[in-house]
Amino acid sequence: MTETAHASHVPGAQPLLHVEHLTKEFPVEGGVFSRKKKRVHAVDDISFDIYPGETFGLVGESGCGKSTTGRCIMRLTHPTSGKVTFNGKNVGKMDKKELKAMRREMQFIFQDPYASLNPRMTIGEIISEPLVIHGIMPDKKQRMDTVRHLLDVVGLNPEHINRYPHEFSGGQRQRIGIARAFALKPKLIICDEPVSALDVSIQAQVLNLLDELQDEFGTAYLFIAHDLSVVQHISDRVAVMYLGNMMETADWKELYSVPCHPYTQSLLSAVPVPDPDIQHNRKRIILKGDPPSPIDPPSGCRFHTRCPIAQEICSKQRPELRDLGKGHFCACHFAAPNPIKEGSIEL
Repeated sequence: MTETAHASHVPGAQPLLHVEHLTKEFPVEGGVFSRKKKRVHAVDDISFDIYPGETFGLVGESGCGKSTTGRCIMRLTHPTSGKVTFNGKNVGKMDKKELKAMRREMQFIFQDPYASLNPRMTIGEIISEPLVIHGIMPDKKQRMDTVRHLLDVVGLNPEHINRYPHEFSGGQRQRIGIARAFALKPKLIICDEPVSALDVSIQAQVLNLLDELQDEFGTAYLFIAHDLSVVQHISDRVAVMYLGNMMETADWKELYSVPCHPYTQSLLSAVPVPDPDIQHNRKRIILKGDPPSPIDPPSGCRFHTRCPIAQEICSKQRPELRDLGKGHFCACHFAAPNPIKEGSIEL
């Protein structure tokens, strides 16, 4: 995959999406005699902005709350607390009519290209469905012409408009999902691990396609992934999540060249490097223990139970995101704008 040009947002510009202190908890059914109701702390007080035309990568292990964040933003799931502002409007206070209008500007690309397409509908019906729901093109012929154009844009044969999803491969199905998301020409698309179910060779094609479509339509992306190497070539800025908390966020080049949080460093140590000499000399940072349960998360810093540089304060006080300069923020009491030496980390 070729490295793409990354456009940074204009200083002083208004964000397209503003997420402020977003929290989502899910109640857990207890036993017959349990008095205390337990909750899954899926997303815990996170804040970030996405600017028009930029790609914001949200990365973390499975279960860290990144997909829940995406669903809360679009109000597919109601947040427990916090505020989501899209295009200057409070998403949480929208009625059904306003919500429908908002979703015309904000679309979703789902993780599973098999489950996200109705097997009983042709791809022409699937891609034109948003146009029908929002009443944009009452004329069927015009809708089908638009669908053929979208199929051509995403690299599929327009003549296959009457075929069904089972007649396509995984990569082709994901392209159908992308065409459906772009049918309304939205301002923001939430991409929920759109390539994780695909082969590596197909992943590169889909990522390049998303990049080309962004150049053509000027769409902003919230790109959710569990693999830092996937978001590297498509993101303008990258945020790293762990157990519902935001650990580090920075410009993609800054994050990859100077990772400050021990968790980010451990994730990057697992990313393969094309140069065999560098790869041979790199040490893999192995974190101790397993990720804690989101039902009973650790006090203080969520990462302190696995952190190689944790001290007493880490278990008592949750670190705030500190500005390290150049738009680089890190939630760690001891992280500095320099990588931790590998010798100081227990392998």
